[in-house]
Formats: sequence, C-alpha cells, structure tokens
Amino acid sequence: MKYRIPFLLIVLIGISLLFVSCDKPAPEPESQSFLMLGTVCKITIYDHPSDEAFSAAFDRIREIENHMSLHTDSSEIALVNANAGKEAVQVSPDTFAVIEKALEIARQSGGAFDPTIAPLVQAWDIGGENARRPPDEEIATLLPLVDYTKVELNAEAYEVYLPEEGMALDLGGIAKGYAADEVKQILLDHGVNKAIVNLGGNVLTLGRKPDESLWRIGIQDPNDGRGAYVMIVELDDTSLVTSGPYERFLEFEGETYHHILDTKTGFPVESDFTSVSIITQSSFLADALSTSVYALGYEKGMDLINSLDGVQAVFLTDDREVILSEKASDGELGYSLTDETYRIKE
Repeated sequence: MKYRIPFLLIVLIGISLLFVSCDKPAPEPESQSFLMLGTVCKITIYDHPSDEAFSAAFDRIREIENHMSLHTDSSEIALVNANAGKEAVQVSPDTFAVIEKALEIARQSGGAFDPTIAPLVQAWDIGGENARRPPDEEIATLLPLVDYTKVELNAEAYEVYLPEEGMALDLGGIAKGYAADEVKQILLDHGVNKAIVNLGGNVLTLGRKPDESLWRIGIQDPNDGRGAYVMIVELDDTSLVTSGPYERFLEFEGETYHHILDTKTGFPVESDFTSVSIITQSSFLADALSTSVYALGYEKGMDLINSLDGVQAVFLTDDREVILSEKASDGELGYSLTDETYRIKE
C-alpha cells in the first residue's frame, strides 16, 4: 500500500530543516593582545573573529601610537615639542583632532586636564625608568610652561605651535580613548558587531553579548589587587574608563607620589576620590573626563559630569563609599555591588 504525504506537510518539514541547518552555534570568542600605548591592548571578538579584523585594528593602534607617543623621538608630538618656541609643525588629522579635543576638555575643566603638562610629567617620570621626586625649585620653573591657552592651532593647515621654548604636549590622558573609538569603527567595517576592546583599563564594548544580554564589567577596588572588584556595571555598546592613583606611583623617603599631577601645583593631585569611572559612548571623551574629574574633586567634578549629556560616573572614596552621578543614580545604569565593605552614598 502506498501512502500519500500531504504537500503542506512536506513544505513544513522542509522549512523546519532549513531552520535547523541555519541555526549554527555561535563561534568561540577569540582574543589577541599586544603591548602598545604603554600598556597591554587586548581585543576580544565574539561574533566574526578574523585575522583581517585583528590585524587592521592593531595596525590602527600602532599608527596612533607612532603619531602621538611622548616617548618616541620620531612621533609627531615629539616634533611639535622639539619645535616649541621656534615654528609651527604640521601634523596628521589624527593628531590634530586629539589635540583639539584635549584643549576643549581643558577649557571645560578649567585646566584640571591640560595637555601641556608634559614638562612636569617628564620631570617626575612616574612609571618610567627614571622616576624621581623633582626639587621644589625645578617644579616652580616648569609650572609657567603648563598653560593650554597658549597652544596655537591652524585648522586649515593642521599646524600646531607651542610659543614658548620648553613647552611640551602629552596626549597620554586621551590618546587611548581615541584609539579605542577608532578600533570600534574598524571592527564594524569588518562585520564585527560584538566585541570588547580593552586598552589598559579603557574598556569599550561593541554591541551586546552573543545572547543579547548586557556586558558585565567590573570596577576595580583601588585598595586591592587586580581582579578585586567593588561593583559590576552593565554596559550596552558603550565605554568605561577609570582613572586613579593606584596603577602608577613612586615611593620616596617614606612618601608615596602618584602619577596624576596637579596642573596648578606640579605635585600629585590631592583628590576626594580613590578612583573615577566614566561611562559614555565615546571612549575618547571618557578618557579625558576621568582624569579631569579626578583632579577637580567632588563638587566641581560632579557638576561637570552632570552638565554633560549621555555621561555617567562612578566615584570611589577613601572611606569606601560609592558615589553615583545623577544619570547613574536615576536608574540609567545597571549595577550590582560585589564588595560588602563598600556602600552606596545616598
């Protein structure tokens, strides 16, 4: 006896087989890391890892480093600094854009963030091979060279001029953020929509996790070792950048000096915070703001953050308080406290 299978049933079976065959498991995430920009730069791709995407991303970071490193004699920044008081120097659109943004943040922060701080950074060299505590007299002679208002830009020719001999630019407080945003665009251009870019603590998340849940990123406890977190925040296609004194410091004659310098005194900033974490879509902006707000302190720092659209902040203090900016505390930020010795400030 022959059985007839209804045509509709055949169609339905065919459709179900089509869905089964198309339902491929998500690829395993792949990571690559290199030492660049003075730190470990790591990229993890979750949906479409490829050698081409990794290669293009790291080539871009290397290009930015070659243009903007304070520690490379051949960089564009080194050339600008070497010609201070002599002549203007033409730089790439990359370097010009970063200097422009640095000066904008300097104005917004009243000079708490200042890209002309390089003479002081070089004198202290905290985190470098020649770290030292400069004499008061040396610091006093360098302070007049720190003044972002003196930097002259020619936007038509991409020229930068430092009018006084001895002036120097340091883009270390903002270049990693710019690089992270550039890497994001390169990954998108290569069809990558789910990834994490971590440039030495500058974390940028691309899209959501493969299961469409939010990324969970830890904010480190400044008083504990790496991997000890105070809280976990949930990120959706955004960036988190943290600044604090715990990563680089100098111990000298019983005193500890950290690397975030006060542009007014020339000495390490005396801050209300043990760390500042900025959460916003632009890693470029978050990088500069994290340093600015750390230097500004509670009142001025909080006022600056609350005045900016799409920017949230998490502050940690010596007495183990967690302070949230307005947009972070009104429900826009998902988070969970993971260290019971800390408390949320009401």
